[in-house]
Amino acid sequence: MKIPVPGFSRHSAVKLLLGAFLAVTIIFPLGTMLLNMAAADIAGIIALEQFRQALIHSILAAGAGTVLSILVAYIFALAAVRTNMRFREIFSVFVTLPMLIPSISQGMGMVLLFGANGIVTRLLGLRHSIYGFNGIVLGSVIYAFPVAFLMLADILRYEDGSPYEAAAVLGIPRFRRFLSITFPYLRKPLISVVFAVFTLIFTDYGVPLMVGGQFTTLPVLMYQEVIGLLNFSRGSVIGSFLLIPAVIAFIFDVLNQDRGNQGFVVQRKTKEKNLLRDGAALFYCAAVCFFIALPVLLFAVLTFVKSYPVDMSFSAANIVKTMGMGAGRFLVNSVIIALGVAVLGTALSYITAYFTARTPGKSSKLLHLISITSLAIPGLVLGLSYVLFFKGSFIYGTLAMLILVNTVHFLASPYLMAYNSLGKLNPNLEDVGCTLGISRLRILRDVLIPQTKLTILEMVSFFFVNSMMTISAVSFLSTVRTKPVSLLITEFEFQMHIEGSAFVSLLILGCNLFIKFFVYGCNRLAKTAEKD
Repeated sequence: MKIPVPGFSRHSAVKLLLGAFLAVTIIFPLGTMLLNMAAADIAGIIALEQFRQALIHSILAAGAGTVLSILVAYIFALAAVRTNMRFREIFSVFVTLPMLIPSISQGMGMVLLFGANGIVTRLLGLRHSIYGFNGIVLGSVIYAFPVAFLMLADILRYEDGSPYEAAAVLGIPRFRRFLSITFPYLRKPLISVVFAVFTLIFTDYGVPLMVGGQFTTLPVLMYQEVIGLLNFSRGSVIGSFLLIPAVIAFIFDVLNQDRGNQGFVVQRKTKEKNLLRDGAALFYCAAVCFFIALPVLLFAVLTFVKSYPVDMSFSAANIVKTMGMGAGRFLVNSVIIALGVAVLGTALSYITAYFTARTPGKSSKLLHLISITSLAIPGLVLGLSYVLFFKGSFIYGTLAMLILVNTVHFLASPYLMAYNSLGKLNPNLEDVGCTLGISRLRILRDVLIPQTKLTILEMVSFFFVNSMMTISAVSFLSTVRTKPVSLLITEFEFQMHIEGSAFVSLLILGCNLFIKFFVYGCNRLAKTAEKD
């Protein structure tokens, strides 16, 4: 005979299991890393000149990169959203190209263009070095700009146009309109954009590793301490500092959640005909996209030359050499990891979002908070946390370990996609189903999943793409047998085999473009089926 437990149901049990899984894979590893700091002389590490310089360098580079990224992205977003220029949809998609290759590839592209033997350096006879502060800022802008653009374009797209029409009728100058209407509207969302971009640049080690030179940043210092010196306690102290901006951004987003929602119909801002404005916008967007495409075009050229820059004759020898050095085998590892993360991550985030969005209660709020916690954990910090927590376990050193860390690393954004989509559907579906004797599982299978299938496809794409190109979380956890292909970029660059690094970057880009086009095709088919 079963004894009923008051207030405890099957979906409560599932939420408990989900919470336990997320605690073991997020909270416990992070806690282990923070506890590991006890073995280090924290005050002594902070007092080190090397640490203080790295911290100052990180703040300066991230600050300058954030300002430039947001400035360039804001003008691009205005051109894409507020003008009648041609090809704005194509520009808006093309500008996300840097999001499909590792940040370390962006750094390598900067070296090949503006380094001592760079193409632009040699053509123009430049004497300034790309290495150091300038190189990190330039590479970081290319790396972070697409993220800033997507956030700003989304903000501008839903701005109410009626106050502007009223201001124009009253004869208020454009500058006054910006100060009185645009700036107050952008203030709160812009703070979120600033935090997101600053955190992205502050915690990245791909670009600084390639072009930093003697200008060492905190992520590079952490990488050197853990990988080079196996000093996990000092790495934990540095990792705790990398957490600070991400935690601040996380707290700000939680406190300001849903405050921007409006309860009225937004009137889209009218786009007046202005050939000069549209022409300037077209020129600006084309110039930005050309600069973004340069590293990718350069990778394509380097892949098929004999020896850059000595012999630029056409040759496929570099491809053969790179494949012979294990690129094919490591590419298979990457695809297996990305597919595993796409399946596990999508299922985990969707199920979690279902319970948090469709079953109200304190347990759902707690599960929601734990689910978005990974937003505040940089990849390097998460990777080190997993080393300390899972070392010696049966999963350590396997592909499953890399699938797990990537799933947790990228969990928050797809989870929020599903959470927002499921939250918009009729909240009474389950109650009606219960009245009619229809189970939650059938409602989920027959109603909710079909209604959110486009979101699910985007979740799959997000997990796959980011798992293919990440180097941060997996750099501490991979072995010779499980190494993903993205880590070969650093390895080949250190071996001066830059043609191989370029080819690997193209392989990653090709895989990511394939999954993007596949998802786009599925979206088109789904929308066509809905119309029919």
